[in-house]
Amino acid sequence: MSPSDSDESTRGRGALRSEPVRATIIRLRARIDTRFPGAGLTQVATELIELAEETEREVERSRKPIWWLRTLVVAAVVGVMVTVGFAATQLTRLAAGASGSLPELVQATDAAINELILLSIVIAFLVSTETRLKRRRALRLLHRLRGLAHVVDMHQLTKDPEFALRPSGATASSPARSHNRFELTRYLDYCSEMLALTSKLAALHMQHVQDGVVLGAVNEIEALVTGLSAKIWQKIMILQMGGGAGTAASGAGAAGDAR
Repeated sequence: MSPSDSDESTRGRGALRSEPVRATIIRLRARIDTRFPGAGLTQVATELIELAEETEREVERSRKPIWWLRTLVVAAVVGVMVTVGFAATQLTRLAAGASGSLPELVQATDAAINELILLSIVIAFLVSTETRLKRRRALRLLHRLRGLAHVVDMHQLTKDPEFALRPSGATASSPARSHNRFELTRYLDYCSEMLALTSKLAALHMQHVQDGVVLGAVNEIEALVTGLSAKIWQKIMILQMGGGAGTAASGAGAAGDAR
């Protein structure tokens, strides 16, 4: 293996890649549909797959430079250099007394400075435009990922482990609860996995967009997902500690579901 091949493989192992994340989401959707046919969580997983595909395309776009913007930057830099050269030539002639007077020298100097300031502002604007365009596209997808995390939370909101352990006390206004303890544990586990994958999709955006706003949005989503997952795992722990026999059955079922 050549040194370049070794470096490429090292980068591949150290970076989060979109293809395995998307494949994991597809597999998770199949598991949910098999275990809970027709469940609303399956539709959420389908939307997450669509977001994964959009994220994959956007990450690939973010890796590539926006050439037309960089061409404008180069043209502006050339314009600054030409302006500086022309102004230096004119000022040299005026200072040497070849033509003009002191007022003309002051006027020419002021005009040259104004042009340099204007061109510098244009260059600064064009240089930051590429980052701002990539930031806007990334934030649009991150906003959708944040919303999807809240949708997942809504699906687990009414999954109360107390009703699975002691199915009594329901009222006419209580939500339908048809899952036993093992099924409820699997459902909550699927929600936790979906939240983790949502966080991974968000993390993909900060690999090629070096922007503080994007990094802040990704950190917010990771903090949100961590908090929501903690609530889910509290419910899972209650279910697992609910009884020895049920825990054993849950462990056997979970092993059979690991695919």
